[in-house]
Amino acid sequence: MPYTIAEPCIDIKDRACIDVCPVDCIYEGGRSLYIHPDECVDCGACEPVCPVEAIYFDADLPDEYEKYGADNREFFTGVLPGRDEPLGSPGGAAELGPLEVDTLLVQNLPEGINAGLLDDQRGSTGAQNKGL
Repeated sequence: MPYTIAEPCIDIKDRACIDVCPVDCIYEGGRSLYIHPDECVDCGACEPVCPVEAIYFDADLPDEYEKYGADNREFFTGVLPGRDEPLGSPGGAAELGPLEVDTLLVQNLPEGINAGLLDDQRGSTGAQNKGL
């Protein structure tokens, strides 16, 4: 079972997970990042570095984010808006580069859905570190 990137990543795309992924399986869409389910080796390196806690092991997805498991797969197996065929298994995100397209689920969410989330996360982390 692979890892999944859920809603908190939308419009954030911090990319810390991309830097630590040893198999280059995290692809960049227009508004979100997506983990290729067939390329992910379940190492878990991406999960702890996500500043907005958007990455979950599939079996641990909270109910509110369950739809993002299928959505991550859809990014690779479905025909995305403006494309003629599915992305499939390109064999690595770095060579492909960022794509300016997302799944319909992500595309149809309001712009800026997570505005301020990254600042909120960093603020709460800072407060915890200061003993507040």
